[in-house]
Amino acid sequence: MNLSARLRNIPFWSWIWFILGALYFVLPLYATLDFSLRMERGVVGFKAYQSSFEDPEFLRTFGYSALIAVVTILASALLTIPTAYWIRLKLPQARRIVEFITLMPFVVPAIILVFGLIRIYSAPLTIPFTDIVLMPALTTFKFGTNILVVAGYMVLGLPYMYRSVDTGMRTVGVHTLTEAAQSLGANWYVIITQVILPNLRSALLSGALLTFAIVIGEVVLASFLGVPAFGPYLFLLGQHRAFEPAALSFTTFLMTWAAMGIIQLVTGGQGQASGAH
Repeated sequence: MNLSARLRNIPFWSWIWFILGALYFVLPLYATLDFSLRMERGVVGFKAYQSSFEDPEFLRTFGYSALIAVVTILASALLTIPTAYWIRLKLPQARRIVEFITLMPFVVPAIILVFGLIRIYSAPLTIPFTDIVLMPALTTFKFGTNILVVAGYMVLGLPYMYRSVDTGMRTVGVHTLTEAAQSLGANWYVIITQVILPNLRSALLSGALLTFAIVIGEVVLASFLGVPAFGPYLFLLGQHRAFEPAALSFTTFLMTWAAMGIIQLVTGGQGQASGAH
């Protein structure tokens, strides 16, 4: 059946709902773009974009958030891949418990998370009833604060990263791949890095994209920990200016779609099942 015949077989009400959904999605974007192009009275141009990109604070905050996002993605992958692999292979009875834990960030607000981090790590960790310091207060120096930021972002992105990895492992057939690799004499490191990991390419990229979007747009965690992130910068910019925040918001959206396009190019538009063969 060709494409035109398939389109004709789609019910009329399906087209109505599709058009309404597309309008709901596209119209706010068009309004944001149109507003961002009208910084100069009576002129449609890119003055707001030029002004935003020339701001040193934009480059500094966006560069910081991008770097933190990359570190968060790598740390999340190191945490979720072995965990999901071992649970699916050896501990299937623990899967529901782990899924419940990974959903906790949806229940616990970011404001509670950041105050918990500040409360616990603003004082040095000592051995009880002694003065021996095991770990200094992380909030008192920059590197320690960055560790807390990455840890907080890992928690916020955990539901997306873990479920992406777990879904990918369910699709590729972890047991079959592991048994085949073991029959050829592969150790656990080789199995995970050279057998399982290449088959999780699409799942990892999907989880990485969602994690990157969370880190770039997050405001509460970065604000209370006092780091120069892009989210608080965009929020504060919106308190004093109108056109530049709209330009940066639309640019961030385009970057997200560009990342999705990169995922399609890297994966060849193929699902996990094709990568397993």
